[in-house]
Amino acid sequence: MITVRFQKTGQKLKAFSIEGHAGYAAAGRDIVCASVTSAVQLTANAITEQFGEKAKVTVEENRISLHLPSGAGEEAALLLEALLEHLTILSEDYENTIQIIVSEV
Repeated sequence: MITVRFQKTGQKLKAFSIEGHAGYAAAGRDIVCASVTSAVQLTANAITEQFGEKAKVTVEENRISLHLPSGAGEEAALLLEALLEHLTILSEDYENTIQIIVSEV
């Protein structure tokens, strides 16, 4: 199962971390893993490259995390909201493959 953790302060998302495998299909054929990977890469690249935010992005084997800097623009937070919405829809469409946790920090 893929575990997704979002952190928020008030109503504003500040960070996410994602790890694990969906287990929907064999490695290299898992459309859930591919969908999550693509959405996360798009989000991280848009925040750092298009919006120019100095977000802390950490990529490890089977794990990625992103933390917005204090004072990050509203666009970056909205993109995190869009990622949360996208992953929520995927978790509903492909049950028991994605667990989403949102916590207050």
